[in-house]
Amino acid sequence: MTRRTTTARRRTLALAASGTGLALVLAACGGDGGDGGGDSGNGGAASDIDCAAYDEFGDLEGTTVSVYTSIVEPEQTQQEDSYDAFEECTGVTVEYEGSREFEAQLLVRIQAGNAPDIAYLPQPGLLNTIVTDYPDAIVPAPDATVANVDEFFSEEWKDYGTVDGTFYAAPLGANAKSFVWYSPSMFADAGYEVPTTWTELMDLTAQIQSDTGAPVWCAGVESGDATGWAGTDWIEDVVLRTAGPDVYDQWVNHEIPFNDPQIVEAWDTAGEILKNPDYVNAGLGGVDSIATTPWDQAGIGVLDGTCWMYRMASFYATQWPEGTEVASDGDVYAFYLPTDQTDMQPVLGGGEFVAAFDDRPEVQAFQTYLASADWANQKAIATPEGGWFSANNGLDINNLASEFDQDAAALLADESTVFRFDGSDLMPGDVGAGTFWTGIVNWLTGQSTQQVVDRIENTWPE
Repeated sequence: MTRRTTTARRRTLALAASGTGLALVLAACGGDGGDGGGDSGNGGAASDIDCAAYDEFGDLEGTTVSVYTSIVEPEQTQQEDSYDAFEECTGVTVEYEGSREFEAQLLVRIQAGNAPDIAYLPQPGLLNTIVTDYPDAIVPAPDATVANVDEFFSEEWKDYGTVDGTFYAAPLGANAKSFVWYSPSMFADAGYEVPTTWTELMDLTAQIQSDTGAPVWCAGVESGDATGWAGTDWIEDVVLRTAGPDVYDQWVNHEIPFNDPQIVEAWDTAGEILKNPDYVNAGLGGVDSIATTPWDQAGIGVLDGTCWMYRMASFYATQWPEGTEVASDGDVYAFYLPTDQTDMQPVLGGGEFVAAFDDRPEVQAFQTYLASADWANQKAIATPEGGWFSANNGLDINNLASEFDQDAAALLADESTVFRFDGSDLMPGDVGAGTFWTGIVNWLTGQSTQQVVDRIENTWPE
């Protein structure tokens, strides 16, 4: 666990708090031989912060808020840095604990009566489980948090943090999964254009395969105990494009069976790429190699020219080797996974949600702060290497570090975008993180679509 002592680690910060009507400016003073406001106790530079934006939270000096999350290094440091001004101005200390065993251990801690003050939940399904199984442990969001969410987030995002009509958890960060990574220079040198419809995408795939005589796409779904999740993203993205958002919602909520003909069609459409040995698995092996190729390594062939396209979420921007330029004119970039639909732009994505297990004033204050435009902009500035954005509409995209982060955030904000949360994260755990994951592996290693979807349907809880 990390105990924060902000007075010993002040730094230069700057934030234009877009959407709040407040300007928060933090300027450094002091330094070698300087006569301004340095902290003589540690010899470092101190910062003067205009704390007007934090007056609403009152004096929280001497209090502590514990945070438990799956966000670990290198992102942990960026998270902690984004709390600096809040801690400095309110006097509260945020104790941050990141764990790769978060999802399993959080439930253990709740059951043992040792819940953290705040937890960042990566799945609405986990929120539902906690509310259902431990209703006395979790605390509904306070009115101030609700007000921020109503102002800065869409109704869909608020719904993901709501269970049985009660709002518990405000959105935090976001990711968009409907992207295809590629090499702009490879496309330009070959005379290929980024496709703008699904039909164009398939035509381009066929053309590249014909021109090169080699597979076009690379893919990988291996992820340790979570192997298969990257394949579920493929299916969910295609369901949104072939059946549409309404059918997607019915499928996720089991209002239609998992093996509904419309869902079978989506699996088979995805299979036109993923189960076609002419199209995959570029530089990595045959179709069955997808099941054993780590998702975080599967796209590397885009850099060396062995792979032309890799469908993966926005967070893959942080997975490229050090020194890779992620830019529209750089080494790699990503385009929107296109659709033949003309009335909408479906986007699959995910994110974290801030749940509280105590209603002390300092806990409510921190929960409210995290739902504000102020925090979203602080977090953007605290992430200079990029790889983060939010669905918070008070986020000034100019504060995002990279061109790609700005494009991804703009995609979520686009009026034509129809956003849907990762379906496997919304389904019951035995399915979404169980038979759906294993079904992907079985499908890639030889089982038919019908065999796989029938088995998954048969495991859906009564």
